[in-house]
Amino acid sequence: MKSIRDILNKFDPLEDRYVSREFQAYGVHLAEKLGDGKHKSMYIKFAKTIPRPILDKAYRFVSDANAKNKAALFMWKLKELGAFKKGAKDKKA
Repeated sequence: MKSIRDILNKFDPLEDRYVSREFQAYGVHLAEKLGDGKHKSMYIKFAKTIPRPILDKAYRFVSDANAKNKAALFMWKLKELGAFKKGAKDKKA
């Protein structure tokens, strides 16, 4: 992760968008690590709606793999972990 000094040195308030919540920062971090900056908003939504342990487990799987398209592998692993099933939280309880 970048240091605060690096972020502030590169920050341009006229062009850069603000990140005010922790889940937003985590979503941007995921997008950068997966090399999928084009879909930052999707990762921010995932960070807001999907439990963090599931996201962390999928990210660890991808980071250990030697994949050409890490973003696609991440999405596949999320699907395998059941992150997109409606009511998945309710069924576990």
